[in-house]
Amino acid sequence: MLTLHRAIALVADPTAPSIPDGAVLVDGAVVAAIGPYAALADRGARVREWDGLLTPGLLNPYGQWLLESAYHPDPREELGTEPLSTAVPEERRGGSARLGLQRLLGHGVTAVAGPFTLPAVRTAVTRSGLTAVPGTGAAGGLDPLAGATLASVVHRPLTVGGPADFAVFAATSVAELERTGAGRCLATVLGGRLLYRRR
Repeated sequence: MLTLHRAIALVADPTAPSIPDGAVLVDGAVVAAIGPYAALADRGARVREWDGLLTPGLLNPYGQWLLESAYHPDPREELGTEPLSTAVPEERRGGSARLGLQRLLGHGVTAVAGPFTLPAVRTAVTRSGLTAVPGTGAAGGLDPLAGATLASVVHRPLTVGGPADFAVFAATSVAELERTGAGRCLATVLGGRLLYRRR
């Protein structure tokens, strides 16, 4: 099934100019076309309209620390939504990792840096669909844009025939997104599937 994701602006590659009123046509799990909405509108696709900036999915370089060392509290614990630096019993590690992965998707993340050594975390990452890449194990937060540029945290540019991994943010330009951060994520698409949508 074809889905056309339309946004106020599209950045398929952070090294190239953005496309105003841009769109990404998704066929299953891959990108079928990229360009101005007007050029892609008449393809018989279901249309999703986003009031924001569409970019490639982001890479969080702190994945190993966030998922194996930090604790992601359950909302019922009333401890907030930020990762906590505290010891986590092994029987709670999988649940914490799953909550952490959901929160990463809520920041436009489609790839996380490992390596992941704990079986419960490896399983959670594999099941999430996020791409695991090598990393340093450095500690850091959920927002990969904190103190970084979009170009430095994009997992891979959007290309025709490539994976349909992207995010939409409540911003109208790259400069605004870098200033406000990835916490303003509206939606995250991974392998063509809408896995996160802000309520």
